[in-house]
Amino acid sequence: MKKILVGMSGGVDSAAAVLSLKAEGYHVDGATMLLHPYGGGEAQEARRSAQAMGIGFYEFNWQGAFRAAVIEPFQAAYARGDTPNPCIFCNRALKFGLFLDTALELGYDSIATGHYARATREHGRWLLYTARDTKKDQTYMLYHLSQAQLARLVLPMGDLTKEEARAMAAQAGLAVSSKRDSQDICFIPDGDYPGYLRRAGAVFQPGHFLGPQGEDLGPHQGMEAYTIGQRRGLDVAYGSRIYVVGKDPDGTVRLGPDEALYQRRVTVQDVNFIPFDRLTAPLRAQAKLRYSPQAAPCTIEPAERGVELIFDTPQRAVTPGQAAVFYDGPLLLGGGTITAGAWE
Repeated sequence: MKKILVGMSGGVDSAAAVLSLKAEGYHVDGATMLLHPYGGGEAQEARRSAQAMGIGFYEFNWQGAFRAAVIEPFQAAYARGDTPNPCIFCNRALKFGLFLDTALELGYDSIATGHYARATREHGRWLLYTARDTKKDQTYMLYHLSQAQLARLVLPMGDLTKEEARAMAAQAGLAVSSKRDSQDICFIPDGDYPGYLRRAGAVFQPGHFLGPQGEDLGPHQGMEAYTIGQRRGLDVAYGSRIYVVGKDPDGTVRLGPDEALYQRRVTVQDVNFIPFDRLTAPLRAQAKLRYSPQAAPCTIEPAERGVELIFDTPQRAVTPGQAAVFYDGPLLLGGGTITAGAWE
């Protein structure tokens, strides 16, 4: 019988993943990762769910690894002017890295998570497709997975809807069946990223706002306090709506009108492809530049240090540090980290 270790977050999706795998006849145990001081409550909920479902349970205290792989790169990215996605750091290094390695060492054949995505093997290669529940699809967070990782990964939620997951958990008598989804970064539960960075000891880089014509609009609170597309909280007296349109290494924060936020060309580095190892010729695709928006048609062109995306229509608020993720319809092609964009 195949043994699967399920990463349990204390929420309904990972609990439903356990229930689904048990119904299919697998030997299933659960585990949670204690990653930060705010994670104790989630770990307790995961343990209670595991006990209610009658499965074994592990708790891995990996706060040191989390700090090295997620928190420190998160802080470093803000310091250089980027706006990172720490959940992707965590997925790469911990959920599908250290967690998978530990599961294999413990004698499990595979790991499973509550991510909404579908994995299949076609023509000798593992592929990822968007979830049946398109509103909950999480392939954007999984673009970095390798073939070796996909070979050991089970995604039970790919063919389920959120409503079905809640119904399964409720039928099993699990308290998490009605738990709300978390919307915040796990280690910043109040959502105040600048406040978190300051509390962590970051010294914000001073500088000035520059207006649309290059005029000095006064000092700002530190480059790390702003992100591309931001309008509120600038405290700049200006005759019309003005937005953050760019940040420079010297600490300058450039401001401009909404139309200055739109770009057609986007450079992407640290790229991983899933259906093939690397791109050798231009490819028509669709791409998402953040988690929620619809994918937009583009051409992916090979570049010296990654790829360049050329969109059919300009995209708003392209933000260095965020992930650009590529699709061919429901097929996840891959993705990488946005490094820059160009105005046209």
